[in-house]
Amino acid sequence: MSDLLSKVLHAVTAKSYVPLKAKPLFKRLNLPDDEYPAFRKTVRELVRTGRLALARNNTLRAADIHGTVTGVYRRATSGHGFVRPHAVDGIFKPEIFIREDKGLDAATGDEVMVRVTREATRLKDAAGEIVRVLERATRTFVGTYFERDRQALVRVDGNAFTHSIAVGDAGAKGAKPQDKVVIEMLRFPTPDSRGEGVVTEVLGAHGQPGVDTLSVIRAFGLPEAFPESALNEARQVASQFSETDLHGRDDFTNELVITIDPPDAKDYDDAVSVTIDPKTKHWVLTVHIADVAAFVKPGGALDTEARKRATSVYLPQKVIPMFPEVISNGLASLQEGKVRYVKTVRMEFTPGLQKGHVTFANGAIRNRKRFTYDEVQEQLDAMEGKKQPNPLTPFPKKEGGTEPNAADTKRSATVLSPSPLRGGVGEGLQPELLPELLAMLRRMRDLALLLRKKRFRRGALELTMPEAVLEYDADGRVSGAHFAENNLSHQIVEEFMLAANEAVAEHFTRYEVPFLRRVHPAPNEEKLEAFGQFADLLGYPIKRVQDRFELQRVLTETADKLERAAVHFALLRSLKQATYSPIQDEHYALASQHYCHFTSPIRRYPDLQVHRLLDKWIKTGSASANTEELVALGEHCSKLERRAETAERELVKLRLLTYLSSRIGEALDAVITGVADYGFFAQAERFPAEGLVHISSLVDDYYWFDESSHTLEGRRTKRRFRLGDRVRLVVARVDLQRRMLDLRLADTHPKAEDDRGDALPNYGRVPKSGRRRK
Repeated sequence: MSDLLSKVLHAVTAKSYVPLKAKPLFKRLNLPDDEYPAFRKTVRELVRTGRLALARNNTLRAADIHGTVTGVYRRATSGHGFVRPHAVDGIFKPEIFIREDKGLDAATGDEVMVRVTREATRLKDAAGEIVRVLERATRTFVGTYFERDRQALVRVDGNAFTHSIAVGDAGAKGAKPQDKVVIEMLRFPTPDSRGEGVVTEVLGAHGQPGVDTLSVIRAFGLPEAFPESALNEARQVASQFSETDLHGRDDFTNELVITIDPPDAKDYDDAVSVTIDPKTKHWVLTVHIADVAAFVKPGGALDTEARKRATSVYLPQKVIPMFPEVISNGLASLQEGKVRYVKTVRMEFTPGLQKGHVTFANGAIRNRKRFTYDEVQEQLDAMEGKKQPNPLTPFPKKEGGTEPNAADTKRSATVLSPSPLRGGVGEGLQPELLPELLAMLRRMRDLALLLRKKRFRRGALELTMPEAVLEYDADGRVSGAHFAENNLSHQIVEEFMLAANEAVAEHFTRYEVPFLRRVHPAPNEEKLEAFGQFADLLGYPIKRVQDRFELQRVLTETADKLERAAVHFALLRSLKQATYSPIQDEHYALASQHYCHFTSPIRRYPDLQVHRLLDKWIKTGSASANTEELVALGEHCSKLERRAETAERELVKLRLLTYLSSRIGEALDAVITGVADYGFFAQAERFPAEGLVHISSLVDDYYWFDESSHTLEGRRTKRRFRLGDRVRLVVARVDLQRRMLDLRLADTHPKAEDDRGDALPNYGRVPKSGRRRK
């Protein structure tokens, strides 16, 4: 054992050792600076051989050399769990199955140490037992308070725990049965003990308006009120801003620039313009992005709070912004008729769509027209003769337009409700601009379609998984739901933002400037092989799963088929998560070698970091950043991005289930998206909800599960339920506590398969060949 290796192991196994990252550990060892490369090499070797464990925050811990690994625990509905080991040298090991009685008191999200008792093989998963909980994901949980046998209990929402938690004297907080409460866990439950907590907050009665939102906010630890220091800084920069001060900025205020957003958006962080150079006949795409960096000083109160939040959170009917509204909905927002500061990317494309000259600038614009997606789509449809266009909304004389006064709801599909198109700015009509606007919309359409076609030619993937859009009545209660559209008006904005993001990333890469990339590593070959077998079972054979064009072919062929949800979700599960990192890697789904997030600095902190680098480049011709700091920032932003997305999905699901709880017995046409030995999952065709048809509800026969073909088949009737099959179901039960929807077949007394054609055509059937026809 080398002297350096011995020193490292001695330090991390000492009783007084507190887990440290590599550089602080090096300093603690008091080694000469010139030994740092050898130290890093030694640490990497110890991690690779399993003698050191790398925690998710990159701290180093001692590890058992006899097959002990560290990772993040996830509990399944069954009570059993899985541990995803931390990556070593960028390589992820298979998940480790943890039997319920081998999980100690670990909860979902906890970092744990696992003793591996069975290595993974082609036939069996790896298995192990948790020997220690290293770090808790949280000690705060939300649940429903109830009393039983004179005992105060809380049933925690979701599937975090099998048993309810004892909370002692909940009367101190005034909790009443069926109240939603927040608890602090004092002793986590195990398979043999209930667990103990204390009520720290009463949110309100179950079902009371707003309590569901508050429950999700508390459960995920989402921020709410801004500190006074950040609000004061926002007010100060607002008081100093003048629309006439364009010092050091390119003046684009006379150019025809527009925004396209949802009808209820309050912040507008991107504006676009498309022209054709009369001399070269080149396309000129100009993307203007709100210059948040002009108002947020690095290290100041606003910046500190925004960095802490990392992202805006878009919940149904509520947005938790990254910046106070003075910034997000005011100074930085590219409002119609207002002069606003921007970071500008101007890109030239030849008629053959080769990228030409690209320039960057600190600029100022005056948004000439705020379009909604629906308004743009109406004009595009009219150009193709599909419908008559509505008259375009007139323009304000000078500084008019609607003034936002609520939180940003730009990207939340879940807050949309039926509403008329925007109007009411009827004075000061400038009819001479209408032909220019229509001509530019036509150019935007043509260029976006060309860019989109080029992107797919290079191998980009398009997964079709529409978001849920909740509909509300006049009292703010959910009255229905549907799937969000992604039509041509959305695709125009998407293509232009992708082009700007790529242009910035390519620029920094060319000049070797470290920056926070948006990376999406290529999937593991094993997962792609599994997806290929899955697609083949549904009748969509893939010759080479590593060929992204083959993958896109299957996605395209199923985009308008009943099996779309099953196929597209299966591929999504095969892909890795996109993250923020300064380490150069591709964006697999976009087929882009250099990509970053630049176009939404109002709601994403990584974009602000990129803006600051670009600002330095524009002003000085150079820029730099500390790579290690970027690594830490990327991990932080990636983690909080996932938290925000999970919280949004949780509240949307809760509201959908609440809506369905009053519609027991309602019929739904659905498509089977998953099959297991305990039943099958189905996604409603026209309603954004998925539920389980438990095998116990299939009372007409005894069904056996064929794992190889993802099929449940009746022994006597030979009736089959397979992935992609269409079924007629009814809502049977809603469990709001566990966030589960139980469905059952609408035909409770089905005939045998050969006689079912008249009773329920095409439901639960497959062709005799065993594959669905294309």
